[in-house]
Formats: sequence, structure tokens, C-alpha cells
Amino acid sequence: MKSDSSARTLYDASRDDLAALLAGEPAYRVEQTWKGLYESFAEPANITTLSAALRTRLTEQLPTALIPARESVSDKGDTVKFLWRLADGNHPIETVLMHYADRATVCVSTQAGCAMACGFCATGQAGFNRQLTVGEIVEQVVRAARHAKKRKQRVANIVFMGMGEPLANEPAVWGAVERLHHDIGISARHLTISTVGIVPGIRTLASRPLPVNLAVSMHAARNELRDQLVPINKRYPIDELIDACREYLRVRNRRISFEWALIAGVNDTARDATELARLTTKLRPSAHVNLIPLNPTPGFATRGTDAQGVRRFAKRLQDLGVNATVRRNRGTDIDAACGQLAAGQPVVLTARRNI
Repeated sequence: MKSDSSARTLYDASRDDLAALLAGEPAYRVEQTWKGLYESFAEPANITTLSAALRTRLTEQLPTALIPARESVSDKGDTVKFLWRLADGNHPIETVLMHYADRATVCVSTQAGCAMACGFCATGQAGFNRQLTVGEIVEQVVRAARHAKKRKQRVANIVFMGMGEPLANEPAVWGAVERLHHDIGISARHLTISTVGIVPGIRTLASRPLPVNLAVSMHAARNELRDQLVPINKRYPIDELIDACREYLRVRNRRISFEWALIAGVNDTARDATELARLTTKLRPSAHVNLIPLNPTPGFATRGTDAQGVRRFAKRLQDLGVNATVRRNRGTDIDAACGQLAAGQPVVLTARRNI
């Protein structure tokens, strides 16, 4: 029997889509299927509450979106990077699973590639292919959760910090947030959406019903430098970005994190620390700075700040009253760390302006 479902893939399907596909079956079959997918993280073929015929129907009419291409492991198995091919073509995306002592975190991609063109980011260097759908985002979490179950761990945190700019695909990202919150059961306080500073997207996020966390990839606190590091700053300069963050705080009353990739001799000086401290005072006490030594990418010759310089920068911020921490790098050796996701594709090197 052919379904009237408009969903292209398994995790794009709504309950109504499943009901259409399972027409003629008892109504409870839809709930059994939904729980199998989102609570047990089972593949359709392994949802044993369904008959073999129904499992076959699901598999044939609602295929999965992600085709495994490669799995890379680092940190003695604590960091796993998945390379996927999308079912509608050859567009690759990556997902990172990070195991901790009592939980697991998944870093998901929201686009195949990225159009933001941040020069120090491998994804930005590779360019943009297309938006991901709700199902393609959610399926990354389900696949990672299935993997985490092998270690008897649950996925407790989701960070939208993989390939792509989440707020340039906000409707699909929000659809994924609702699915993760309502159906998988991950608290909004454990969902973090990152942006390079898409001001309209931040304002839209402030109007959404769930109080998710917001992280802003800042990297510079003066427009002249940020224009070069984060080109979208030319459209949404720092003052506009901070105004949007202030509005988000007013509505949500949640701490905002500012991500700062430390680049040797570029944004790790005393001047940069002072400018960043001046910026965060506008949002105190609800601003937190995450310092990340720049991870190496083939298209950006400037290197990350060394360990001593990172500590020095962090101390300057703390002495200026900024709540700042240094984030531990995970998966650098398998190109799974921040700024390194490029889906295993060669990066075309281009001439860059001096910064």
C-alpha cells in the first residue's frame, strides 16, 4: 500500500505521516512506532512491537536520510566523528559525539557546508551546498544516541555547532529543537544554538516558546577586525548584535556564551581582552566567554594561540571581571574540533587579506 505521506525520510515524518502510512492498522501502531524511533532509538527493522510486514513497509517507504560513510575515533574512544552522505545526493555532513563521565553530548550540523565564509573555519572555506531538513538534523542525534547506548550512556546535551550557520536555517533548526525536546525528552536547558551573529535569527529565537541556550561566535570585539574574521559582521555590526543579545536576555533570562577562537597575534592581545571585557559589561552578569585555542585548518595559515598565551588572555579577562573559561579541545587529531568540520573534503585555498 502506498502512503500519502509527504515526508521524504523517516525522521522528517510527523505522527500524521506515520498514520497515513499505517492506514488500516490499529491507531496504537503509530504510537508504538513513534516510541520505537524516538525513545528506543531503534531502526524500523528492530521495532519488535510491529509485525515484520509493517517494519518492511516503514523501511521501504520512509528511508533514513543519512548514509554512513566513515567513522573516526579520538580521545581513547571518547570522541567519535561520523561522516554521512545525504540520501538525495553526495552532499557530505559530519556529526560529533563526545562522551563524558556521566553523559554524552552531540554536536550536530544544520547545513551541508556554510555560506558565512569565516576564513579560519574549514566549513566556511568549503562553501555552501544546501539546508538540512528537520529530519536530517534529528537523525544525527538519533544515530549518535544509538551509538552512545553501546556504552550505556544517554545523550544529555545537544549543541547546534557543527557544519553550517543554524540561524540561517532557523525554521528547520527550530523544528528539530521541538522534536528533540518533546519526543526525545532533552530539556531546553541542554539545547544550545550557536550563531556567528545573524541578528534577525536571534530576535526570532527570542520569540520562540522554549528557553534554549544561545552561543555567539564572537572572535573580535571591534568591527574592523570582526569584519575580516566573521564577514557577516559587515551586515550586522557589533552594536546591532549586542542589542539583539540584550533583547534575548530580557526575554529569556538565560546566560549567553560568547565563543572566542584565540588566533596568535590577531585577537589574543591585551587590547582584545580590554575590548571584549568592555563589551561583556553591557550584558553582565549574564555573559560568559568560552576561550578556544584556534584549531588548525588547511586554508588558514595563522596558528592558534599557544597554551601560555591562552592562560594569559583568560587571566586578563578574569582580572577585568569577565566570567571566562578555557574550553578543552576534543578530537583535534580527527578534525572533529571546533572549526574543523569539512566533511572530509579537500579545501580550496584562496588568497586572503592580511589581518
